[in-house]
Amino acid sequence: MENFQSSIAELLEEESIELSDELHSFDAWDSLTILSIIAFCDSEYNVPLSAEEIDESGTVLGLKELIESKM
Repeated sequence: MENFQSSIAELLEEESIELSDELHSFDAWDSLTILSIIAFCDSEYNVPLSAEEIDESGTVLGLKELIESKM
């Protein structure tokens, strides 16, 4: 999970993000971004996620904790 924040920032088309940032607050937040996060988590961490789980995680930290709980 060492490059988690920078990888998620790239998917969200941001230079940097904070763990407390709300996922819905990003301009790039849409169904394509959610699919990109699903693919990233599967390939990088071998963790399957659903769009609903990602949506419910709320924040960048919530997403990180969700991934860690499934590792």
